[in-house]
Amino acid sequence: MMRLKFLIILMITIWIALIGRVYYITILKGEHYSLLALKNTIKEEPLLPVRGTIYDRNGNPLAVNRLGFAISLSPHLSRGAALQELDAVLDYFLSIVPAQEDKETLKARYLKADSFYGHDPVELVPFVSYELILPWFTRLSLNKNIHISPTTLRHYPNGNVASHILGYVSRADRTNKTLDPISKTIGFHGRNGIELYYNKELQGQLGKRVFQVTALNREIEERERTEPSQDQDMVLHLDIRLQRYIHDLFQNNDQSGVVLVMDLENGGIIAAGSFPEYDINKFVTGISVAEWGEMVNDLRHPFTNKIVNSFYPPGSVIKPSVALSFLESGQITLQTEFNCAGAFAFADRYFRCWRGGGHGDINMQRAITESCDIYFYRGSLLAGIDNISRKLVEHGFGVKSGVDLPNEFIGIVPNKEWKMERYHKSWFTGETLITSIGQGGFLATPMQVLSNISLIATGKKITPRFAKKFQNKDIEVTYTTPFSESDKYYIDVIRQSLFDAAKTPRGTAARAMMPLPISVAGKTGTAQVVGIPQGVRARMSEKEYEFQMRSHAWFMGYAPFENPRYSLVVLVEHGMSGGAVAAPLAADILRKMIELGYFKETKKK
Repeated sequence: MMRLKFLIILMITIWIALIGRVYYITILKGEHYSLLALKNTIKEEPLLPVRGTIYDRNGNPLAVNRLGFAISLSPHLSRGAALQELDAVLDYFLSIVPAQEDKETLKARYLKADSFYGHDPVELVPFVSYELILPWFTRLSLNKNIHISPTTLRHYPNGNVASHILGYVSRADRTNKTLDPISKTIGFHGRNGIELYYNKELQGQLGKRVFQVTALNREIEERERTEPSQDQDMVLHLDIRLQRYIHDLFQNNDQSGVVLVMDLENGGIIAAGSFPEYDINKFVTGISVAEWGEMVNDLRHPFTNKIVNSFYPPGSVIKPSVALSFLESGQITLQTEFNCAGAFAFADRYFRCWRGGGHGDINMQRAITESCDIYFYRGSLLAGIDNISRKLVEHGFGVKSGVDLPNEFIGIVPNKEWKMERYHKSWFTGETLITSIGQGGFLATPMQVLSNISLIATGKKITPRFAKKFQNKDIEVTYTTPFSESDKYYIDVIRQSLFDAAKTPRGTAARAMMPLPISVAGKTGTAQVVGIPQGVRARMSEKEYEFQMRSHAWFMGYAPFENPRYSLVVLVEHGMSGGAVAAPLAADILRKMIELGYFKETKKK
């Protein structure tokens, strides 16, 4: 009897506890658990924006998005009996769509990405072209384990033309995903050039879709939708017609180097090339190991953006700015003459002029026009390195130009402080002499040379820009006026000497520029190569070494002389002579600009 009572009491206690728990869950905590249940059935997925198209100044597409499809497979096919189903699906897919990768590669990719806890399809092929997939779309869709979703792939219609300017888009790496959450979601990020510098603007902002699903992950209804940003298009100042012409000039002559052409009214770069160029389309989906090795080992460095990421001794193109430092020092006037006998003895060395017979007695204006080295050697001893280096920095050397390209180099303007900081050694007077003609430790980027000649032409330091419009709005032009009062007083004489260099018989650029039907001012330069890095030298043959030790050829100038509108810089690596190699290329580019209508008046001056 006592046992029966005990069992009855126990049963009643259990039922009371159960009823209490049900009351607690359904009544007291009902709202809380209802919200949790609802939350477990609500999913959110991002809506990806379409990357902005990049156009040239005339509306020609430079970077577009090709329409296509991504192929994914259902999850949880990587274990047990499902592996056989995975093999069958892959065989089915490859029997229909010719793939660039074999079955084992695709299978390994799936097995690596599939997760027991994942419920979303596993991406197998990130992009298949619209044209290729469309005829087989229906057959593929019949397989329940194959999922086809629309996507885009970056494409560059002009191949290797303007490759260093545009850069490219490829899969985001760990650093990109850490620094840029949007790139983590999209999966792609800009590399190099405009694609990297303006990545945030071009990729846009994510949207999102909130929807309710069942316990089996089947969608019931959409609760909320925010569309991704629209219209990330960008227009550049570049003219692809001129760009392609310059590309062909360098390719046909098998030359390497740099060309820059800038609109002096707004700083817009209408043509820019770092040669040789490379096909950026190969990098969108991934370049092969063999192709990458060939590019890296190419002594012409096709992957380097030489516009802002390579240093060169500038040679004689710095002479106009050095001349202004002479005048500002107060030690030299426009009337000061030095005798050039072809060589100049200082300490235990001979410093030679490019003209072996010398220039005779020569003043500043003639020294710039005829590029007399002896004049600048002697003048530098009076002016001193402090005056020279300060003026060169004022005129754009040793500082960034501010151009909208990533990782712009600063360069080197040698002086006493620089040498002591870098080498812990004192400055020698002989170093002042070689610095005055752009040699020795002096290193500059082609973009700095462009900034320098543009400043001389206009008196304004204009920030160079590739981007012209974004979202159909003009990008602001910025400039400063760094000319000192001394510069303003003497600049017309400097400009006249540059005009004489291009348009009078004794000028170093005259043979190339005189036939042009426009007035041009310019300066040539021939810069000696001081040395070759040991790692590069080790890969050279004797013939290649001889070539790599040849001087670089420079030309910088602007036109028209009376009313400067465009500036340009040409650098031919190992071209040996600025007057014989770089200046003729510059003349060809100016002729093409005349043909394209950039110069309205072409009457010969």
